[in-house]
Order: sequence, then C-alpha cells, then structure tokens
Amino acid sequence: MSPAYSIALPNMLPYISGMVLTNWVYKTLRSSNKQRQIHILFIISACFILLDCSIVKLPYRVVAGTVMGSYYVVKGVYELTAGTTKLVYKIGEFTFKVAKAPIDWALINEDIETIDDLPPKEAIRKGRVRSAPYTVKGKRYDPMSVEQAKSYQETGIASWYGYETLHHNKGRMTANGEVFDPEQMTAAHKYLPLPTHVKVTNLENQRFIIVRVNDRGPFPSDRNPSSGDRIIDLSSGAAKKLGFHKKGLAGVKVEAIVLKETITDIPASKTKE
Repeated sequence: MSPAYSIALPNMLPYISGMVLTNWVYKTLRSSNKQRQIHILFIISACFILLDCSIVKLPYRVVAGTVMGSYYVVKGVYELTAGTTKLVYKIGEFTFKVAKAPIDWALINEDIETIDDLPPKEAIRKGRVRSAPYTVKGKRYDPMSVEQAKSYQETGIASWYGYETLHHNKGRMTANGEVFDPEQMTAAHKYLPLPTHVKVTNLENQRFIIVRVNDRGPFPSDRNPSSGDRIIDLSSGAAKKLGFHKKGLAGVKVEAIVLKETITDIPASKTKE
C-alpha cells in the first residue's frame, strides 16, 4: 500500500485547477525516486506555506481485501451556510457533494420514528446516528458496527427512490442530516453505518458505481410488504448510471469499500443552522 502524501492547495484556486495540480503532483511523485520525491514535496510546501491554504491528501487507497483496485479521494473546501455544499470529494471517477440540510427540512423517509431512542432530528443534531438503533413503524433495526461493515458484501435486489422530492417546496434530509439530492451517487441501507461507501454492481450488465450510503431503507410498504426484502435503495441518479432506472429493480452485488481515511460527517463546528 502506497503512503499518503500531503500537499497544500491555495483556497483561491478553483476546484478543477486543484484537481489538475493534484494529478500532476501524484504522477510526478510516482515517476521519481525517493530523494527527488522529498525535494518535490519540500519545494511545493515552501511555495505555498505563506498563502491561505487548504490541505489535500493523496492518494487514499482501498484497504486490501475489500475491493480490487485503487481509488483516490480528494477533499474539497468546507462552506459555512446550511443547505449549500460543504464538501466535494472524488473516489475514482465518482464525485460526491455533501451538504448539511436545514434542520426544519423533513426526513425523506418519514416512517423513521426514533433514532437511538430519540426523536430523529434530535439524534441528528446530537450526532447520534451513525450505527445507532432506530425504529420504523414499531420495528427496531440494529445497524452493524463500523468494524463489521468493513467486510460487508451481499447479493440481492436493488431499487431506487426519491425523484419525487424535486416537486416539494422544501428539500428533504437523509437519516444522517444531509441534503437529499436524487441526482447524486447516494443510497439508503437498513444496516450499514451512516455514512458508508459501497461499490454496487448491476449483475445483469456488469456496470458498477460507488455510492455514499447516507439514508435508511428500503422498508416494507403497506402496498408492497416484500419491498423490505430489497437490500439497497439507490438514488435515481445512481440507478441511471447502473442502467435500471426505467426497469425499477435490478439484481446487484453490494460491497463495502474501506478508505484509508474515511470521509465522514461534516463537523458540527463548521456549520451554521
């Protein structure tokens, strides 16, 4: 496993420019011997040390034994206003935009009654969501621990949800307090910690994506009790990428991805309500 190098990128650089510089530095480091790598890192640090900077670390590699291959994560800049993008990062070709939802927004899954024996929004406000037990229509669900989730993989049926939220006057929040955007690469899962990143492969066409699990579901519905047997609910954008948006359901394989440094919840101190 390769070590992770840290470089400083000026805040004034646009996100795309930061990506270009990041890619150049990484390629240069890979093609250089150890002594030259040290010199390059020293020069870059010296050039930017006097500027107002944000830290970008690269590369982050998938932990051995989870998913074959390498994925790189690039951290973006935190914003301070609720409802706007707080963090932008990439895993391979997939870009993720994470935003803290205003607390007055409704949950996208309003059947969640309690989280960690608290009203859902109180649990979200207190940061007591990640692996906390929760209840839906009187049934208690006990999510797996972060450690247990590292080896998670399962084959089953996937569905997609949430496109109807585009027609609401206000947005909706996920079960961990993030803005729900149906076009982002996100998903709902009954038992994985929030958030967790998983690789989802459509077994019918072998397409795969990486999604951020930030919500709870799918659960049995009154009209279709068997819907609770599905293993994952994807955003409509994720379903489109996998090629089953029009079909509605697909057989999939879901595998947890463990990042060397996990992108987790937005720190409460960084946000304003």
